[in-house]
Amino acid sequence: MALDKVVKDIIDSARREAGALIERAEEEKKAILGESEEQISKMRKAQEKELEDTLKRLRRQEISSAELEAKKIVLNKKKEILDRTFEEALSELSAMPSNDKTRVYRKCIDAAKTVIPRPNVYCPRGDSALLNGVQGLGTINETDIEAGLILENEDGSVRLDYRFRNILEGIWEQELKEVSEILFG
Repeated sequence: MALDKVVKDIIDSARREAGALIERAEEEKKAILGESEEQISKMRKAQEKELEDTLKRLRRQEISSAELEAKKIVLNKKKEILDRTFEEALSELSAMPSNDKTRVYRKCIDAAKTVIPRPNVYCPRGDSALLNGVQGLGTINETDIEAGLILENEDGSVRLDYRFRNILEGIWEQELKEVSEILFG
């Protein structure tokens, strides 16, 4: 029977050791699972933060893009209004009454005479009568040009363009900021 007791003691000892091993394995398993859960939680939080940051960045980009597009639309509309205003001003200049146009033509000729003493004059068809009585001119030629005058010296080497479009463009460029302020505040 002593052998049975030894066998029983060995089996009991093995069971205790197995129980202790199983208990330690369970504790290690809990620790590993705890660490894994902690790592998973950290990874999840990091991914959520990265996703949130990405979404914020995308929102900012979309807002910036939309604001830029809105500014483009506003600027294009402002340009259309400015262009239309320019064309309306040019139309009004071109359609001004004859006595006003004569006065403007004479001022252009007086200004040109400081550069060209006896200019040849090119004017729109039907406008040569407005220059009757102006002293110190070369030839007066009616041609197909926009309202205004082109003045040229005898040999054609100096030419001054006083067409209303060119005059208005010069003024327009100088005064564009003020015109924009008046139109758009």
